[in-house]
Amino acid sequence: MKIIILGAGQVGTSVAEVLATEASDITVVDIDETKLETLRDRLDIGTVVGEAAHPEVLARAGAEDADMILAVTNSDEINMIACQVAYTLFHTPTKIARVRSVGYLSHPQLFTQEALPVDVLISPEQLVTDYVQRLIEHPGALQVLDFAGGKVQLVAVRAYYGGPLVGQALKTLREHMPGIETRVAAIYRRGHAIAPDGDTVIEADDEVFFIAARRHIRVVMKELRRLDRPVKRVILAGGGNIGTRLAKALEYKYQVKLIDHNAERSKRISIDLEKTIVLHGDAADEELLMDENIEHTDVFCAVTNDDEANILSAMLAKRLGAQKVMALINRAAYVDLVQSGIIDIAISPQQATIGSLLTHVRRGDVTAVHSLRRGAAEAIEAVAHGDEKSSKVVGRAIEDIKLPVGTNIGAIVRDDKVIIAHHDSVIEANDHVILFVVDKERIPDVERLFQVGVTFL
Repeated sequence: MKIIILGAGQVGTSVAEVLATEASDITVVDIDETKLETLRDRLDIGTVVGEAAHPEVLARAGAEDADMILAVTNSDEINMIACQVAYTLFHTPTKIARVRSVGYLSHPQLFTQEALPVDVLISPEQLVTDYVQRLIEHPGALQVLDFAGGKVQLVAVRAYYGGPLVGQALKTLREHMPGIETRVAAIYRRGHAIAPDGDTVIEADDEVFFIAARRHIRVVMKELRRLDRPVKRVILAGGGNIGTRLAKALEYKYQVKLIDHNAERSKRISIDLEKTIVLHGDAADEELLMDENIEHTDVFCAVTNDDEANILSAMLAKRLGAQKVMALINRAAYVDLVQSGIIDIAISPQQATIGSLLTHVRRGDVTAVHSLRRGAAEAIEAVAHGDEKSSKVVGRAIEDIKLPVGTNIGAIVRDDKVIIAHHDSVIEANDHVILFVVDKERIPDVERLFQVGVTFL
């Protein structure tokens, strides 16, 4: 697949790094030659210096025979115009644009073939908002990912000393939770993946990924770790796009306070928000946090544009007594470093965005992709097509399917029914199959597994 990435910022660079390892033909366009040189030194990709929306620049990047344009510059307008140029002059089949402004996103009629021909809109701010909201809804979870329109969730938790299942084999799950269906998709122990089977024994501090119907998630979590108390009080640091969206999403369900250092912006967002208390000040000000009863706060979430400010304010909030702290971190090198310490969850906008983009890059009928473990693993929702003659999965029990090494089928969604996968579960045509792939280098094998043969009509 030939893909042109417009913009060598954090999102563009992250996507290029992921796709360059998958034998795709990648070209990155940016006005900053230094950024492109850095990318060329690390990755086997092409680069073009120039304005992303200029026809001549797109032509030099190979737009005439490109399969996809990913417009992820820092300018909404450039991204939209680039898609228009790609459609009008080069008839590019798939055009994806990052659009951040709510002013544009609130008018979906703008993004049609007759107006602005953008096939897929990506809003990192909205993706991060949804991600954080799910974490707040499931106290104690490290990650919460939706599949099949939210009917199924994949949840990561850290097993704790004294948990009911710690020290016991996975096959005892059914005894602990009669009537509750779940499957452990992967276990990470001291940073290394363990392929789970019935005899696998869960140890304290294991990072356990399990899959279950949405309504059963809390019951399963209770078996693996001490359930945190339900969230009531939330403090957000940062009144930018993400902070404001989060406040709007949370303010009717929780007691929300938002701290921002900019007086004018604080005044503006206080008018936009209905129930959120907006405070003008520094989120790393110890006196301010103490005045706002940080010791009784269930979640402190720092989402400013400054990684260092987010890290410092979250660390301070934790020291002062906040139950759980999260920090938005753009620099990939910081994520592992920070999350292993005082900060409970490091939120990476790049990882959230990459999963959404990969959904449209994957071959076959893939409806959802989530990038996990800093891009090393993936969770995929693929739709099975064909029949027993044309498909490698349809009509076969899971134990008879030659899954790539390190790949697990966790659940099957058939119409509105959630089926937790067992060795004798049979896949039918049009089933949504949710897979956990420990090694992303096996993704092409998974794609081939779900491709329909030429005998299917």
